[in-house]
Amino acid sequence: MQLRIYYEDTDAGGVVYHANYLGFFERARTEFFRRRGLSVRQLHDDGFIFPVLRVEADFRSPARLDDLLQLETEVMEVGKASFILRQRAIRMADERLLVEARITLVCVGPGMKAKRLPAPLLDSLDGSHD
Repeated sequence: MQLRIYYEDTDAGGVVYHANYLGFFERARTEFFRRRGLSVRQLHDDGFIFPVLRVEADFRSPARLDDLLQLETEVMEVGKASFILRQRAIRMADERLLVEARITLVCVGPGMKAKRLPAPLLDSLDGSHD
């Protein structure tokens, strides 16, 4: 997915505040599943919630006001109740990798107890790259 950097995304130094990438990646994950016919809202309504369990991020270069970013999502690992995605933010103007993250999500029910990934989600994670 593409995302434009606005003034509100930047810090006092004029670059994207590091924590904002977590929100950008959240949006990209939602769109990743939407393109595969899955609604995160519907999964939630069906009792499947996917909190972030772990984030590892490398901040390589800053994004600045008005930059257009390409956000990429790639499946790395799939377990019984969790999965790991690699997400990248790339500045489109020069194709520079800005941030690369490894994000682990776990499937839980409304009581926050781990549960198996639902079949439709497993199908969408099988060999999917974006």
